[in-house]
Amino acid sequence: MKWTRGTRSENLQDRRGRPGAKTAAAVGIPGVIAVLLAMFLGGGSGGAGGDLGDLLGGLAGAQTPAAAPSGELQGPDPDAELVDFLSFALDDMQGLWDELFRQAGSEYPEAQLALFEGSTQSGCGGAQAAFGPHYCPADETVYIDLDFFRQLSDRYGAPGDFAQVYVLAHEIGHHVQNVIGVMDEVRTEQQANPSEANSLSVSLELQADCLAGIWANTVYERDLLERGDLREGLAAAAAVGDDRLQQQAGQAVNPESWTHGSSEERVRWFEAGFESGNPDVCDTF
Repeated sequence: MKWTRGTRSENLQDRRGRPGAKTAAAVGIPGVIAVLLAMFLGGGSGGAGGDLGDLLGGLAGAQTPAAAPSGELQGPDPDAELVDFLSFALDDMQGLWDELFRQAGSEYPEAQLALFEGSTQSGCGGAQAAFGPHYCPADETVYIDLDFFRQLSDRYGAPGDFAQVYVLAHEIGHHVQNVIGVMDEVRTEQQANPSEANSLSVSLELQADCLAGIWANTVYERDLLERGDLREGLAAAAAVGDDRLQQQAGQAVNPESWTHGSSEERVRWFEAGFESGNPDVCDTF
C-alpha cells in the first residue's frame, strides 16, 4: 500500500515502554443526529438496527480523550515504520468519516489509537495484549499491541501492511458504531434477549467489517492500493473468523458460540463495503 510518511497523528498515543500508563481525561463533544443514523442503518431490518427513534432516545453526548504523553522507549524503535504507517492510516480513515459525517450535517469526534506493550490502563478497565486489538467505547480509543501483527502473520497466515490496516479500520468501524448509537442499542438488546446476545455480537462485528471496506474503497479509488493489497485484507478478515479460530484451537466448529462471524461472513461483508463504497449496504442486523 502506498502511503505518505510524515508527522505522526495527534490522535496517536504511543504508550510502549510505559506499562500501566493512565488514560487522559475526556472532553465532551456533541453527539450525532438522526440523519446520520438513517445514513448508516437505512431504516433497519430488526435487531440493533431496527428503530431509529429508540436509538435517538438513547443517544448521549460523545466524548473524546485528550492525547496521552509519548512513550519512553530507549534507543532506536524497531517498529518506527509500522507506527508511522498506522498513524497515516488512522488519519486517513478518520478523514473519511469526518467527511461523511459533515455530508450528513453532523460532527465526527475522532477516536484515539493507543499503542502499548503487554498491558495498559483504559476506560474499560484495562487493556491487555491477550485481548487482541479492541475498541473501548468509554474512552473512544483503539488499543493495539504491535505484537499482534506479528501473530497475524506468523500464526494466522495473514501477512502484509494492508492486513494490518484492515484491523485498524475494523476497530475504527466500532468507533463509528459507538458514535451513532449502534453499540448502545446492541447492549440494550442483548440484556433484553440474552439468547440473542451472540448473534447480535456477530452482526455488530460484521458491520464493522463492512465499514472497514468502505474505507478500503476510498483507498482504491485514490490509487493507493498496490497489487495484492486487497488480497491481504481479505486474508486477515478470513483469518479471524470464528470457525477458523475454532479449527486452529482443535475445537469443533460451533456457530452458536460465535461472536464475530465466520471467515466467509467476514470476507463477504468487507467486500460488500469495498465494492459499494456506500454505508447504506452495511445494515447487518
